[in-house]
Amino acid sequence: METITKFRIRLIECLKYAHVSQTDLARTVGVSKQCISDYKAGKSMPSLDTLYLLCKALDVSADYLLGLED
Repeated sequence: METITKFRIRLIECLKYAHVSQTDLARTVGVSKQCISDYKAGKSMPSLDTLYLLCKALDVSADYLLGLED
């Protein structure tokens, strides 16, 4: 499975588990709601800075979110 597919699946799972809305996550990370939607759809990947903020907001490691470890 390619990284973008793993990332989008893990992001969706983490949002559900953390009970965080796309709007709240976007506000916390400093991106648009559409940007989060694009990540979830596999249309784009976050920059390293945004990935860091996503991991911090969702309390997961980058390795987990990118599908490099379980």
